[in-house]
Amino acid sequence: MRYIIAMDSFKGSLTSEEAGKAVADNLKSHDEEAEIKVLSVSDGGEGMLDAFCKATHATRLSVPTRDALMRRIEAQYAITPDGTAIIEVAQACGLMHIEHEQRNPMRTTSYGVGLLVADALRHNCHKMIIGLGGSATSDAGIGMLRALIDTFAPEDHFNAIRPLFDNCEVILASDVTNPLYGINGAAHVFAKQKGATPSMIEALDARAKQFALHTKRAMGFDKSMQPGAGAAGGLGYAFMQFLNAKMQSGAELLLHLLQFDKLLAHADIVITGEGKSDCQTLMGKLPAVIMQHARQHHLPTLLLSGQIEDRDSLITAGFKAACAVKPSNMPLEEAMIPEKAKANIRDFPLPI
Repeated sequence: MRYIIAMDSFKGSLTSEEAGKAVADNLKSHDEEAEIKVLSVSDGGEGMLDAFCKATHATRLSVPTRDALMRRIEAQYAITPDGTAIIEVAQACGLMHIEHEQRNPMRTTSYGVGLLVADALRHNCHKMIIGLGGSATSDAGIGMLRALIDTFAPEDHFNAIRPLFDNCEVILASDVTNPLYGINGAAHVFAKQKGATPSMIEALDARAKQFALHTKRAMGFDKSMQPGAGAAGGLGYAFMQFLNAKMQSGAELLLHLLQFDKLLAHADIVITGEGKSDCQTLMGKLPAVIMQHARQHHLPTLLLSGQIEDRDSLITAGFKAACAVKPSNMPLEEAMIPEKAKANIRDFPLPI
C-alpha cells in the first residue's frame, strides 16, 4: 500500500511534521512494506513557515521584532530562491507567545508583523506570502501599519507606505472568510479565544468599524467587508486595504507548491487530520481541501484528529472515516502533552 500523510498541526501540541511522523510510525508497526510519504502542510496558521520553507527551499532569517505585547523577541521569516518572502504572522504576534494571564486583545498589537514585512522590503523581496493565523491580536492591523510608517516614513501617515509596495505582490494565505467587523467579524468570532470579555468584544468591534469608516473617507474605497478581512484580528483588512494584498486559500497555495495532485497519482490512500475536526473543517480548512483533491483522484481519505465532532457531516462530505485519537477518558490537557499526543496517534487502531 502507498500512503500519503498530510497532517495539519495539533495546535498547542504537535507540529504538522510531528503528527505525520506519528502516523507513519503507526503504519509501519502494522505494515513494514508500506510506502509512506509524509508531507509538512499548513493552511496559513501555525506551522506555515516550516511547511512553505520545505516546499520552496527557502532560506530562513532570524530578525529582532516585537511580540503582541511589544516585548523584544527574535522571530523568523524566509526568502525563497526567487525572492519571495514567506511570513507567518504568528512568529511575531502569535497567541502562543503570550501567557494566559496576559492575553488581552485590547492591549495586544500586530506591530511586530510590520517589522518582519519591513525587513523583507529591505531585502528587495518582490513578492510576499503572508500566513494569517494564530494571532493574539484584534487591532485591525493598525500596529502592523504603524511599524511600517515608523520604519520608512516617520512623522507621516498611512498613505505614505503604499508606494513601497508598488513593485511587491502580497498574497495572504488563510482559510478565514470573515469580514473585519460585525457579528461575523474578527472580534465577535475570534477575540474570545484571545482573552477578550464580552464588553471587550463590543469595544474591539466598534474600534475596527470606526477605523474602517475613517479609512474609507480618506481613501475612497473600503475592503472591510471583503472575505478574509477579519483574518488574524483584522490583519487581512490592513493588508488588503493599504497594501493591495490578495487573499488565497493557504491550503490550495501550499498544495500547488507541493505538486500535490502529481503525488496523488502514485498513492492508494491519504491520511490527514488536525487537533479538532468538526463542521468548520468543511469550510476550507486544510483536511477538507486535501480530501477534495484526493476524491478527484478517486482515493479514500482517512481523517485522524485529536477530537471529532459532527462525524456524520464529515463522512457525508467525503471522508472515508473520521477518527478521534484522544481516548474518551483522557482529559484534554493530558492529551495535548506532546508525548501523549504522539502516543495516542501511534497506538490508534487505524480502520484501513
